[in-house]
Amino acid sequence: MSAVRRIIVGVSGSPGSLQALRHAADLARQYHAALVPIHAWTPPGGDLADRSHPSPYLRQFWTDAAWQRLWNALDLAFGGVLDDVTVQPEVLRGETGRVLVNAANQPDDILVIGAGRRGPLAHAVACRVSRYCLAHAKCLVLAVPPPALAQVSHGLRGWAFRHRGVSPDGIGLPTG
Repeated sequence: MSAVRRIIVGVSGSPGSLQALRHAADLARQYHAALVPIHAWTPPGGDLADRSHPSPYLRQFWTDAAWQRLWNALDLAFGGVLDDVTVQPEVLRGETGRVLVNAANQPDDILVIGAGRRGPLAHAVACRVSRYCLAHAKCLVLAVPPPALAQVSHGLRGWAFRHRGVSPDGIGLPTG
């Protein structure tokens, strides 16, 4: 493998993307490469709605909001911008998989993506970006599994779903 020039990482702010961002920063340190965190965005309602009713004000608002999500993710992952790695953040408009593959267009790039949650429904719905990147990238793609904490709990709905069938008999508590 030739020298690594850039470590490109998709950042959405999810626990899985933050884990991928931290791993990408470690790779950037190891290879003395630039870290390129990318947040991809599409307008609410999609590009068709934006083209049918264009608004420069809304486009700027959405772009600013995307930059804010990227800065928030960097703050969550590192407490701000890193000092020991060259960071070149980007906010790009488009579908996430396509944006990441187009950005990681050199053989000396490494594309780091979050692998998504485990489970049959999450796998069927949420792994489109990782599958797209793995199928279309022209560089090395590294899929980072989500952190263990993200797999344990998915909020109150996840707790209720997992504990729906619990009864006093099922956990060994006295019934009366």
